[in-house]
Amino acid sequence: MFTEVLVALAIGGLIFFLVQKSRTPVLKTEDGWWGAGAPPDGVEDISIRPFKVTTSDEELEDLNRRIDQTRPTPSLEDSQFNYGFNSQYLQEVVSYWRNDFDWRRQVDKLNRYSHFKTNIEGIDVHYLHVKPRNVPEGSTAVPLIMVHGWPGSFYEFYGLIPLLTEPSDPQDLVFEVVCPSIPGYGFSEAPHKKGFDSVCAARIFHKLMKRLGFHKFYAHGGDWGWLVTTNMAQLQPGVVKGLHVNFAPNSRPGLSMVLSVMLGRRFPKMFGFTDFDVRRLFPCVDKLVVEAVKETGYMHIQATKPDTAGRGLNDSPVGLAAYILEKFSTWTSPDFRNLEDGGLTRKFSLDDLLTNVMIYWTSGCIVSSMRFYKENFGRGLNQPHSRVPVYVPTGYACFPNELMHTPKLWVEHKYRKLLTYSPMARGGHFAAMEEPRLMAEDIQNFTKTVEKKKK
Repeated sequence: MFTEVLVALAIGGLIFFLVQKSRTPVLKTEDGWWGAGAPPDGVEDISIRPFKVTTSDEELEDLNRRIDQTRPTPSLEDSQFNYGFNSQYLQEVVSYWRNDFDWRRQVDKLNRYSHFKTNIEGIDVHYLHVKPRNVPEGSTAVPLIMVHGWPGSFYEFYGLIPLLTEPSDPQDLVFEVVCPSIPGYGFSEAPHKKGFDSVCAARIFHKLMKRLGFHKFYAHGGDWGWLVTTNMAQLQPGVVKGLHVNFAPNSRPGLSMVLSVMLGRRFPKMFGFTDFDVRRLFPCVDKLVVEAVKETGYMHIQATKPDTAGRGLNDSPVGLAAYILEKFSTWTSPDFRNLEDGGLTRKFSLDDLLTNVMIYWTSGCIVSSMRFYKENFGRGLNQPHSRVPVYVPTGYACFPNELMHTPKLWVEHKYRKLLTYSPMARGGHFAAMEEPRLMAEDIQNFTKTVEKKKK
C-alpha cells in the first residue's frame, strides 16, 4: 500500500511538473486610471471618434515669432556634430523651416490616413487605422499594430504603411494597419498620474485592438515600440500571433550571453557569431565606454529630471528641433557626427524631419514623451517583464547601424521562438522611416513564415 502511494505521488508530481512546464508564463498587470482626478462612477466611454490634424494662422504666427527671436550661438571650429547639432547647419535648417517648409501641406499629408481617438483608462488614445483598398479574393487582411519610439512618432511609418496595405507583389500578404501614439506622445493624451510605463502602454494597446474588433493580430516595434510590443506578447501570448522587432537590447544576460562576451572574440563559431557580430561586439573597452558616454547623455536627463530640460524645449522650437534632429543624425549612422550637416538629408528629407518635429511642437508633448524614460527606468532594470521570456513567434531585423547590436544568440535568450533573424543590408535606428522597403520585406517574410507554420 505504501509503495502504491509513493508511485501515485511520483506520477502526480511528474504530471504537475509537465503541466507547469508546458504553461507559457505570462506577465501580470492590473487596470489603471490615468485621467485627471478620481475615476468616474459611470459607465466607461468606449466610443471611437474621428480625428483630424489641424493648424491655424495663430499657431503658425506664434511659431514664426519664436523662430525669429532665436539667439544663435556659433559652433566651435571643426566640430561638425561632435558637440551636438552644429549651429551653422542649424541656421540653414531653421531658415528652411521659416521660409520654405509648408506645414499646411504636411497636415494634408498626415490626414491622408484615417485618424481616430478613443478613451482608455481615462486618457484619449490617438491612432491611425489604415484598411487595405483591395484584398485578394479568398483571403483576409492581416491585422498589424505598429508602435513607434522616441523621438519619433506615428509619422515614422508613413513610408511603410502603403507597402504593407497595398503590396505590389500579388504573392504578398495584405495588412490592415493600426498605428497608435504612445500616451504622452503626438496626439495621444499624456497620463496625469505617475507610473505610466511600457507595460501600461501595452495593456492599453491590447484594449485598443480588442475595441477595434481584433482578437488576434501581429505586432511590430522599434525603440520604445520594441518594449511595448514585447510586453504585449508577454501579457497575452495567445492574442499576439507574431512579434516583429528591429531593436532588442537585453537587460538580464544569461550564462550563455556572459560566456559569449568572455569567449566570443576568440571562439566566435562556438556562439554562432558572424564576422559582423565580432566587429560590433568586440572593439576595445575604452571605445565602448566612450561611445556610451557620447550617446546616452539624453537618457540620464530624461530618466531623472525630464520636466526641467523639457520645459525649455517646449518653449523654443529651434531648441526642440536641435534636440530631436540630432538623434536622427547620429542614430542613423555614428559616422555622421563627422559631417558639417550631420548627414541629415542623406537618408531623410527636411520636410519629413520637420513634420516629425512639428508633431511634437504642435501637440506640446516633448515633456510627457521624455517622462516615459523616468517611468521605465525609475524602478530599476530588474522589472517583472525583464524576467519573463517571450514565447510568441518572433522575427528580428538586424540593421547594421542600430545603436546596440544584438547577435542571434542574445535575441534567442529573450525570444524563445525566434523564427527569423535577418541581417539587413543597410539602415540604422529609425529603420522604418529610413528603409521602409527593407522593413516591409522583412515583415512580409516573417509573417509568411508564421502563417505557413500555423497551416
